[in-house]
Amino acid sequence: MRVAFFGGTFDPIHRGHLAIAAAAADHLALDSILFAPTGLQPLKLSGSTATFDDRLAMTTLACATDPRFEPSTLDAPRADGSPNYTVHVLTALREQLPTATLFNLVGLDSFLDLPRWHQPHRLLELTEWIVVSRPGYTLDLSAFTPAQRTRIHPLDSVHEDVSATELRHRLQHGDPCLDLIPASVSTYIEAHRLYR
Repeated sequence: MRVAFFGGTFDPIHRGHLAIAAAAADHLALDSILFAPTGLQPLKLSGSTATFDDRLAMTTLACATDPRFEPSTLDAPRADGSPNYTVHVLTALREQLPTATLFNLVGLDSFLDLPRWHQPHRLLELTEWIVVSRPGYTLDLSAFTPAQRTRIHPLDSVHEDVSATELRHRLQHGDPCLDLIPASVSTYIEAHRLYR
């Protein structure tokens, strides 16, 4: 089984996230992609606009668009309120799926920040990496060992540059953003008066 972990704030989840996941699944023959809203990102301690429960609910609705997509609580808020570290989540996923080929799906901007992540070398051991191109960023693999390079898979076939900040701004002003958000997610946002 080939499984990708796709963590993120998903505040809110949008068509860009779904396009990236579908492209990754097609490109690397993935059986499933686990969409996991992050409880508290260590590098974004200012937090999210919507609650974790709302972000998980929106993610669950969005995942219904593709049978390969699954919502996940693997990266839910920690009971002690401490930040969520990807290395802990991927370690838990490796324990749950010991025989699976695991991938971590990230944008190039996040991947370039990898040296700032908790235990970055361990992260490269735990999973293979699908790195999605982003405008204005260049992937340079020269700092990685040959063995590490074999575990990094650039994905250049999708270009969905959606600004979550701009998206929330539009939602705040009553725009349902149906060009960027699945209809079910837009309905949820309206029903729960999120981003107002």
